[in-house]
Amino acid sequence: MSLALDQDGHLVDYTQWNETIAQELAHSLELELTAWHFEILHAVRAFYQQFGHSPATRPLIKFLMKSVSPEIDNAMLQARFNTGLVARHLSRLAGVPKPANCL
Repeated sequence: MSLALDQDGHLVDYTQWNETIAQELAHSLELELTAWHFEILHAVRAFYQQFGHSPATRPLIKFLMKSVSPEIDNAMLQARFNTGLVARHLSRLAGVPKPANCL
């Protein structure tokens, strides 16, 4: 599958995202996405659509705690998504731009 990505590996056009593309992007993290992962990624997309920007880690976790599960925390997201860069990689897998505060 040939995807139009920017220099940071994010989709150039977030409207082209689907779960197949998300799984393709997840291969770079050696990750097989499950229904739970997709629930999180859909919530990241909802954040982007609601607020008009990709979330930084703290606002993302707060949003996920309200919209998905109050048990979600940074350590859980790091473990389940195989990354220490939660906001950056979840935004990338959700097909939205890189958060502004990420280098």
